[in-house]
Amino acid sequence: MMNNLLCKTDCHGKCRQWGLLILRVVIGAIFISHGYGKLTGSPSLEMFSGMLGGIGVPAPMFFAWVVALTELLGGIALVLGIFVKPAAYLLAFVMFIALWRVKGFAIFSKGEIDFALLGATLAIAMMGSGKFGVAHRACGCCKDGVCSAEKADEMKKA
Repeated sequence: MMNNLLCKTDCHGKCRQWGLLILRVVIGAIFISHGYGKLTGSPSLEMFSGMLGGIGVPAPMFFAWVVALTELLGGIALVLGIFVKPAAYLLAFVMFIALWRVKGFAIFSKGEIDFALLGATLAIAMMGSGKFGVAHRACGCCKDGVCSAEKADEMKKA
């Protein structure tokens, strides 16, 4: 009984794709919220720029814009499933810098959320959009609603 709960494999491919979709949408929504907040005043771009300047980041207003737009546009890319790998790597870089420069790598006291977002974005960057992303459907590998990757998986099972 316990083995069936832990090792159920009959939905292996579908469950993995749905899990990746959920991960992309949730992490993307978090980044959209943070990027939009910086651009619209919660905290304001000026406050964020001041914080960046306070920790020694050169050209703090420029980098405040870069971070805010990366979070907003990167989050949108994750949710839609388009340009997922470059967006996720950029978001991972932003989170690494935040963890390093702002939190001092204190991952167990004040940087746990940044650390979790870093891990999630790296996982997404390595896995890509999955079959429920716009990019997967637009790549030309899917015809008649069946993708060549799915056909290859079915051939392996046979």
